[in-house]
This record gives sequence, C-alpha cells and structure tokens, in this order.
Amino acid sequence: MSRVSRRRCGPVHLASLALDPASPEPLYRQLYFAIRELILSGRLRPGARLPATRTLARDLGVSRNTVLAAFEQLHAEGYVTGRVGAGSFVSRVLPEDVLEARRVPPPMADAGRAPGPSARGRRLAELARSSPKPRPFAPGLPEIAAFPFEEFARRLQRHWRAPPASFLIGADPMGWRPLREALAAHLGAARAVRCSADQVLIVNGAQQALDLAARVLIDPGDQVWIEDPGYAGLEGAILAAGGELVPVPVDEEGLSVAEGRRRAPRARMACVAPSHQYPLGVTMSLRRRLELLEWARTADAFVLEDDYDSEYRYTGRPLAALQGLDSDGRVIYVGTMSKIMFPGLRLGYMVVPEHLVDAFVAVRRVSDTHPPMLAQPALAEFIADGSLAQHIRRMRALYAERQARFLVLARELLDGLIELRPSEAGMHLVGWLPSWVDDRAVSAAAARLGIEAPALSSFYRHEPPRRGLVLGYAGLAEAEMRSGLEKLARAIREVAGAVLRAA
Repeated sequence: MSRVSRRRCGPVHLASLALDPASPEPLYRQLYFAIRELILSGRLRPGARLPATRTLARDLGVSRNTVLAAFEQLHAEGYVTGRVGAGSFVSRVLPEDVLEARRVPPPMADAGRAPGPSARGRRLAELARSSPKPRPFAPGLPEIAAFPFEEFARRLQRHWRAPPASFLIGADPMGWRPLREALAAHLGAARAVRCSADQVLIVNGAQQALDLAARVLIDPGDQVWIEDPGYAGLEGAILAAGGELVPVPVDEEGLSVAEGRRRAPRARMACVAPSHQYPLGVTMSLRRRLELLEWARTADAFVLEDDYDSEYRYTGRPLAALQGLDSDGRVIYVGTMSKIMFPGLRLGYMVVPEHLVDAFVAVRRVSDTHPPMLAQPALAEFIADGSLAQHIRRMRALYAERQARFLVLARELLDGLIELRPSEAGMHLVGWLPSWVDDRAVSAAAARLGIEAPALSSFYRHEPPRRGLVLGYAGLAEAEMRSGLEKLARAIREVAGAVLRAA
C-alpha cells in the first residue's frame, strides 16, 4: 500500500468502545473482542490504521498494558499487522478468510451443514432456563455471606492435610458412608424421614437425583404426573428418559390427585414438592398426601418427593416429609445442600426404598461412578456435630426477617403495581400482577434493568389463571431490596404504560 492510501485510511477512533470494569471478563479481553468484532463486521476495513496504544489507553481510561495485551492477541491471531514506527493496521487477509478457503466440505454433506441434535435433544434444549444469577430477585439464592466459611474451611483442611487412600480413591457409588449416616440421622430428626444410611445416595445436586430417578424408574412411553405449574428441570429429566409428561393442576391443597387420576390413572410416577410447591409455595394437605399414596399403591406407581427448601418454615416446626408416611416403599425422597449451604457445593442426596437401592447404584455407576470426595468428610462432620442444624436455625430467623422487610418495602415502592402476601415458608414470594399486565413482558423489562424476576406464566404448560412474578428475597440485604424494587417498579410501569397507550 502507498503512503497516500495509508493516510486516507487514517487512524480509526475507538474511544467510544464500552469496557465494563465490573465484568468478570478481563479488560484486555473485552477490548480484543470489541476490535475483532469491528474488523469482522467490516466497520474496520482491511488496511485501516489503529490508534497508537498510548492514545487509545488515554481515551478509554485504561492502562497502556491493557491495550498492548489486546493488540498482541490481535497480532498473534492475524487480525492486525504492523511495522515498527508505522503503527498497527487491519490485516489484508483475515484468519476467517484463510479458514474458509481451506475448508473442504465432506462428501454427501447437505450444503456443508453438520448434523443437528435429535428431536428429543431439541425439545430438552427448549426447556432450559437460565440458572439463578447473583442479582435481585433470583429465586432460590441463599445468603451466602452468612455461611460459616472459616469453620467449614478448617474442617476441609483437617481432613485433607494428610488424606487416607480411601479419600483419594472414592470408589463407593453411594457416597462416603459417614456422610450417609449423618444425613440419615439428620433427616430422621428434622424431616421425619424413615431410612438408614444404606438407603441414602450422595449425588451432585438435586438435578442429578431427578435424572437418576427418571433413568431407573421410567421406560420410554411411561406417563408421569408433574405439577402444573412446576419446576422445569424435572421435566427435562423425564423427557430425557423417554417419559410422557402429564401436567396436573395445583390448587390450595397441592397437586390434584383426582385430576391426575382422570388424566392418567395408570401413570408410572408422580413428581411433587409437597412441603413447599415451586413456584406457588402451596403446602400439600395431609388429606391430599394420603390420597396420593393410596393412588400410588393401587396404580403400582412411584412418587418422587422434591424437598428442595423445606427447612425454611417460619411458623411452627418444619412439616414432616411425605416419605415418612410411606409404608410400601414407593417414595423416592430428594434433597439438596444448595439452599441451606451454597449452590457451588454441588452436593445433594436421595433416599431410595430398600428394594431399589441395587438398581440405583448400578445405574449410578454408568453415569459418573461416584460423587466427588472433596467436601464429603467435612460435610459429614458439619452435620454430625450439630453445626448444620445451628446454621439452619440462624438462616430461618434471617429469612423470616427479610421476608417481613421485603413486604414492607414492596408496599412502599410497588403500591398498586403488584400484590404480595406473606408466606409461612420458603425463600421466594409470588407477586400478583393486574390481569391486563403481561408478566413475561414485565420479566423481560426487568431483565434489561438487571433484575431477575421470572414470569409465573413461564412455569405453566397452559394459560395461567393469573399472572405474576416469582421474586426471591433470601439472599438480599435491605439496600439491594430497595434498589431492586425501585427498578422493578419502573419495569411494571413501562409495560403497563404501553398497554394503556395502546388501548
């Protein structure tokens, strides 16, 4: 290229690029991706000269080392070329051009397209929802800062300073026996679960427990009752096993057994969260629990009990588990440490009827052999000496206070926009919107403001009787609650205003 043509290209102004210091992505990587996108989109044309690193660093308010690191990555990958004293220029031949020229389509390929996922894979992908994120008001997030990390870390250190060979091998597919013994004792005292350590399986969170239960108990084509509305992760496990979902409505007493009988009387399994239904928060009545167990007995079916946050009951003692009422070995009980400790621990458990233990262990070996050993010894000790029970009591008091404060702030900041009622249990509330306000539109508007407020209608498999938002409060201090509610009010007004203007 001549000197004249280079001057015509001139240095491109990049000062308007937006870098986010709060992002987990390093600044140099953000800058690298931003410039690469400008090059690939054609906004930075081949031969264009980039600003000097000092100038760009000053314009963006970052260190020169940040800019140098981004430029070095661009040079290394062939997006940018340069000469000493001349500056950096967009390459004439981009890496993507080279790759495209070298790509040879495989024989018999359909227009060069690789095969896609199976029909079942596509259906499962459609069910996927984003995981809870650390932003207001993501449901299910505990107050992580209140966990006694120093105490737990000392236990980890003590067990792993000179670990025995059994820790390093970790070959038991059911999990470390002392942890299973501690859990059996804890569940018997706290949840009236009737089991021995020989029935407890340690799993990588409740989601794996649901998947394992579906693999063991469901054949392709089997019908399975699910709560409507209900937890989408459960649907994925059933579909992956080839089961047929049978949505059964939930009323003020929990899942309607009569309606389930009408829709699929010979279903293979019913999946319920009787202590605190998600997302409505309903508690299944004793009458309905006994009715469900009687149906399972006459239909020769199983009941999967998801006990995801039953520890957090704010009036009276936590309700006894459905499993404790089962005398026929038909209930598979599933729990998790994510809500009472922290989600990153990735440890859950399931209690399996004695006659099914061998089958569950065999299928477990097929999937991942055994659970990770690292945290199990420390957790066993944490449970056995009463530290877990003490932590749960502290959190129960804290969450009760936070729910009360959340309701006070909501009355102040959302008055007339949403209806919130106190709940006797759980870590979230359902906020009911006016009938003419679309909860999915409000959820999307809230997401744009940095708020996680899932639409209640997204949990239904049909048109919901009433629209609302699922709002978690447990992991939020008052300042975060107030800020989040102010943004939520803006989102609701934005959607409601649009409806009124269009009317």
